[in-house]
This record gives sequence, C-alpha cells and structure tokens, in this order.
Amino acid sequence: MLQQTRVEAVIPYFHRFLNRFPTLESLAEAPEQDVLTAWSGLGYYSRARNLHKAAKTVAARGMPTTYDEIRALPGIGPYTAAALASIVLGEPHAAVDGNVIRVVSRLTNGEGAIAEAAERLLDPRRPGDFNQAMMELGATVCLPRTPRCDSCPVLSHCEGRAAGRERELPLKAPKPPVREVRLDLLILLKKNEIFLVQRGADEKRLAGFHELPPAGLFPALPSEPVAAFTHRIVNDRFLVTVRRARHPRKLPPDGRWFTLDELTKIPLTTIARKALHSAHNFLPGTELEY
Repeated sequence: MLQQTRVEAVIPYFHRFLNRFPTLESLAEAPEQDVLTAWSGLGYYSRARNLHKAAKTVAARGMPTTYDEIRALPGIGPYTAAALASIVLGEPHAAVDGNVIRVVSRLTNGEGAIAEAAERLLDPRRPGDFNQAMMELGATVCLPRTPRCDSCPVLSHCEGRAAGRERELPLKAPKPPVREVRLDLLILLKKNEIFLVQRGADEKRLAGFHELPPAGLFPALPSEPVAAFTHRIVNDRFLVTVRRARHPRKLPPDGRWFTLDELTKIPLTTIARKALHSAHNFLPGTELEY
C-alpha cells in the first residue's frame, strides 16, 4: 500500500483491509471484486490484484523461504524481495528504495551503479538491520532538499559532501510535461439509484471498476454542471466536470443501477468517488472517502 502512496493516506485503508481480510487464507479465498472494493480509492490497483494473486500462491504452496522464492511472487520486485529476505530471513541482499538511492548516491558522489554500490556497502552479518538503518538514514537525515549533514553518522565517508554536491545528488532525469485531460461525467438518477458503467475485464487500467458514464455517451442529452475538480494520475491532470441529467430511455449495456448504499460495496474508480463526493449536496449519503 505504501508504494507511491503517502503514509497518512494508507493508514485508514490498511486497518480496514486487515479487518476485512485478517488472515492470508481469507484474502486468498476472497473474490477479486471484494479485494478491489477494499482497495478502492488508493489507486494503482495492479497492487491489489498482485497482492491477491500472491496470497493465493502462498496459501497453495506455503511461505517462501528464499529471496528467489519471494521474488517469484506476483508484484514483488527487487526492492521488496530484498527487504523481506534480509529482514525476515537474514539473507544478504541490499534493499534499494528511494531513500537508499539518495544515501548511496551521495556517499559515492554519484559514481557507479547504485545497486552494485549498495551491495558492496551491505553488512552481510546483519543485513536486515543494515537495510533498515539505510532507509532510516535517508528518511530522517539524508533528506532530499535540506540534508542534515552535521548530524550524519557517515559524514566522514560522504564523497558527495566532500565535493560540495550533496544537494544536487542524486541526479534526476527531467520530468515529462503534464498532459491535461478534460472529462465530463454524468450523474443519472432514478429515485434513490444512480447509473454506473463498468470497465471491461480486458482493459489495461481499472478493469472491472465502476465509474460514472462520460457525457459523450449521450451527446444530445441536456445536462447541468453541479461540480468540478482536478485529479492527477502520474503525468495526466484530469479536469473533471460533473453534470446532472435526466436518465435517457436507452442506456449502455455495460452499466446498471445501484442504490446509494451499494456504492460502498463495489470497486469505484477514484475519479468516480471524487465526483460523487463533490455532488453530495444533492446525493445525501455519498460522502465517500477518496
């Protein structure tokens, strides 16, 4: 959950997720839709799908006992595998996250490959403690913009500091320009029900998630704007307008009506959650978290 997501945002989801799936077996046996619903609002939903697949694998085969077995699980990359293998199993693998990249880059003055340098620095006798210390050093002392060099325990070994480059390291590639995407979404109501469409199972992003229908599905349908907001996904900045309209007689087959109570029991896209939250003045009971 902490991958690309702030701790403050994760904490309530973490507690709700563990309450919903308190054991590995309960997560492995749950339908994917239930897992996505519990994750709904956190974004980057491939994480939830991979976690679900990994739980199924471990439930069927047993707990992994080596770095390679951890690395083979769905969604587990080199950093997570190294962190688990070193901290839980005591295997000597350097865990290289953003904080460690910054520490190693400054220690070596940006010379050489970070992963290889981290492996050379690793204490093989206490790899778990060493990895956690490196992460903590980057999070609390070797800060991105204002490194606290005077209180750094490895100041005498820092080649970047000696060269006066600590604030410019690590060197970063320029970010691509932000792309603005305009979205007009419709709220179609029928008594206490709202119409949502579902993304296809074969879609690359947000497969199976429900969302408000785009206004483009009904180009001739009169509507009025009721809310507007922005939403950022990586380099896409969505400019969203939420519109209200009378529902037409003919509706797309990939959608259905939901009561307001049912909205908390299905996977909703974050943009749909924000849209419903922004329109709660005429949709009582839709103050969904996002």
